[in-house]
Amino acid sequence: MVRKNPEKEMNFTAHLSELRNRLVISAVFFVAFFIISFIYVDDILKFFLNDFDFKLTLIGVGEIVWISITVAGIVAIAGTIPILAFQLWMFIKPGLTPKERRASLAFIPAIFLLFLGGLVVGYFMFIKLILPFLLSLNNGMFNEMFTAEKYFKFLFRVTLPFAIIFEIPIIAMFLTSLGILTPRFMRKTRKYAYFVLVIISTMVTPPDFFLPIVVSIPFFLLYEISILLSSSVYRKREEKHREFMEA
Repeated sequence: MVRKNPEKEMNFTAHLSELRNRLVISAVFFVAFFIISFIYVDDILKFFLNDFDFKLTLIGVGEIVWISITVAGIVAIAGTIPILAFQLWMFIKPGLTPKERRASLAFIPAIFLLFLGGLVVGYFMFIKLILPFLLSLNNGMFNEMFTAEKYFKFLFRVTLPFAIIFEIPIIAMFLTSLGILTPRFMRKTRKYAYFVLVIISTMVTPPDFFLPIVVSIPFFLLYEISILLSSSVYRKREEKHREFMEA
């Protein structure tokens, strides 16, 4: 009969308890950001509505509630990302060396800035490229009436994938530092990654030949940047390994 080690069980339980507490802290910040965002949601919506001349139409009472909650939720997610990343870093911090702590700590602001950068680029592509293209298809033949719910659903459908895909470089660096990913593997699977990125760009753009190609370009650049960053991390990791073996 295998005897359980009480000390290991207590240690595992303590780790789970610490992780739960850190996730609770992140959830509290999310709720706080959500409440603040919901209070100022009118100002946030005005920012999104200042870039075009037409007015959106509400066809149901629930639309404005859905839009307000969704916008406040996205702002809260953006604000919570660095908090959650820091809490997870604090959780794994005891198992890291001083150099690894300093290096991994730099990932936190990068994750936040890349997420915001993705939202900004996605919004710019939507306002300056996708929306004008869709309006040009009308060519004066129909009356234009945009419902608020469908407009914001389409806006989020474009911008959120950008925010997520912009995290690829930092994810590649982190996985490479852990030894899970290599730049060689990323180069080997480049064509498959490009295929997936083209599918994503097709999903977030109207059914057209030109727009998915244009939207795919920043995705491809991000993947190539990810390979370069992964290569840099991989070289440093290999140098440390050689120094350790020669010591």
